[in-house]
Amino acid sequence: MTRPRSQLISLEATPYYHCISRCVRRSFLCGKDRFTGKSFDHRKPWLVERMSLLTDIFAIDIAAYAVMSNHYHLVLHVDTTKAAAWTDEEVLQRWTRLFKGPALVQRHLAGASLHEAEKHQLQQLIGSIREKLTSISKFMSCMNYHIARMANAEDGCKGRFWEGRFRSQALLDEIALLSCMTYVDLNPVRAGIAENLEESDFTSIQDRIKQLQLYQKGDQIAESKSPRNRKPKLMSFNANAQQFDERPEIPYKLKDYLQLADWTGRLVRSDKKSGIPLNTPRILSTLGLSEEQWQVLTLQVQKQSIAMFHGLERLAQLEKKATNYKAA
Repeated sequence: MTRPRSQLISLEATPYYHCISRCVRRSFLCGKDRFTGKSFDHRKPWLVERMSLLTDIFAIDIAAYAVMSNHYHLVLHVDTTKAAAWTDEEVLQRWTRLFKGPALVQRHLAGASLHEAEKHQLQQLIGSIREKLTSISKFMSCMNYHIARMANAEDGCKGRFWEGRFRSQALLDEIALLSCMTYVDLNPVRAGIAENLEESDFTSIQDRIKQLQLYQKGDQIAESKSPRNRKPKLMSFNANAQQFDERPEIPYKLKDYLQLADWTGRLVRSDKKSGIPLNTPRILSTLGLSEEQWQVLTLQVQKQSIAMFHGLERLAQLEKKATNYKAA
């Protein structure tokens, strides 16, 4: 049974959410159609460029993303503190990069003088817009509607491009966040279309690896200025961050996360096990998880029934279920 979005997204519970949108009829409308042989891979950069624009406008950050042939994943962080710090003018300037806005907003931005009643109404509009700039539903709507229009215009057709609703999953603790990020970043490896993280095109982890390589070479400025390489700004890793739900930073080192993702990717690829050392990543020790527990968690992310993912609670449920099964 479909649940109201208000029951799935609560910023008081967590600012982190895993969102998925899938093409209608699970058609390969963003990749290569296996039936006609026609490739739509040129549409994947559309999604990446749109992500980049929206993260510049909304108070929403991207922790991880992956664009696949018939769906895409986003791990989002809502930064209400940042939105609250914006001036009224900044709120309006951001909003009008996407929409014209009401006539009253247009008059105000054009420099027209407003009487007291109009000023009061303008303040109400600004409050509503500020709230929308922290809305995952609005973010996903702006994402999907734009891509659907471009794809339908290219195909010369009308109708749905995406399924009716995007799926959202609340991530309630650090374990849930990291296991979901790893799951998302490893989508091309799991699907068998990439051999390793470096070759996982249209993923956040490939972006992070490239940025790290450019930083080490001191050439990151040239990359960022290239219009062909416009990528969404990703959340930074900071091992000194205290609590994952209070600061817009992931409280670990980037190199430790890359090691974790690479290690997990080797686990899910049976042909990669032999001859490759599987040293336990440092993050697992910090989280207090065994290798077996982590492997189970990364498989649980994709379960359709999990709308709110709490890593520790989910492990306890699975372990209890396994104990009861053995007892029976």
